[in-house]
Amino acid sequence: MRNRRVHDLLARQDGLITLAQAADRGMSAATVQRLVRSGEWLRLAPRVFLAAGHPPTDAVRVRVVGLWAGADSAVHGQAAAWWHGMGVPAPSEVGVTVPRRRAPVAPAGARVRRRDLNPADRMLDRGLWLTAEPLTALETAISVAEGSVFLDRALQRHVRFPAVYAAYCRNLGAEGSAAIAAMLTAAADRADSAAERLMIALLRGAGLGGWEHGAPFGRWTIDFAFHEAKLAIEVDGWAWHVDVARFRADRHKGNALHRGGWDLLRFTWHDLDQRPGYVLAEVRAALRAAA
Repeated sequence: MRNRRVHDLLARQDGLITLAQAADRGMSAATVQRLVRSGEWLRLAPRVFLAAGHPPTDAVRVRVVGLWAGADSAVHGQAAAWWHGMGVPAPSEVGVTVPRRRAPVAPAGARVRRRDLNPADRMLDRGLWLTAEPLTALETAISVAEGSVFLDRALQRHVRFPAVYAAYCRNLGAEGSAAIAAMLTAAADRADSAAERLMIALLRGAGLGGWEHGAPFGRWTIDFAFHEAKLAIEVDGWAWHVDVARFRADRHKGNALHRGGWDLLRFTWHDLDQRPGYVLAEVRAALRAAA
């Protein structure tokens, strides 16, 4: 029965077990040492062991850090996002948050952050303590390439904006909160005015003139129209705001523009914010082609 309890735990924890868990299931420290000496268990971190025969997967790398840090910790950042299935790869270094009163020395493959998290920002998933999805989405967005694209996708598929904003408010003043605030401001703009303001600044900064903002076109409005070149530019905000009706209306307008002999370029807020050089190159190329 004792071995069954251990085997069941190993199956649930990707082949991992802690010294305390083994003791809770009736195994002595001497028995654990014997298993390590024989090669049946491998020590991956202080007091954390992997049973032989279990592959060292990404799940093992992430879980071992959480087990080592303990039940008052939380795996955070990209590792937590990977665990939540948010579409990012598991990082080579796993971040874990521990209470401020603790100052453990991180084992290889772990990075320790000392912060007292609000209980609402922690959750237990498949035996692993990690940051809840709203805080995970925010912290990952400012640490990965094209973070706004990541946050946009998370808002479409994993978290709701009010929950994300609440997590931001609970962690005001924490490292990275200024960058998070700027991204949330853009994400909250439902009228796409943030994207249009970026486009105006970009065109003016590049010295490109001859365009009209909000030009009438039949029953629609073109975001930016170069009338002489018959070039229309449409800028989109964050995808999580777009519903089916708006998606269809945008496509109907695009079809009408093409029928009228207009060239159409579409850019997202993420293009304007993160790839302004690409945006300007596309506009200039379209204007040259029209000339």
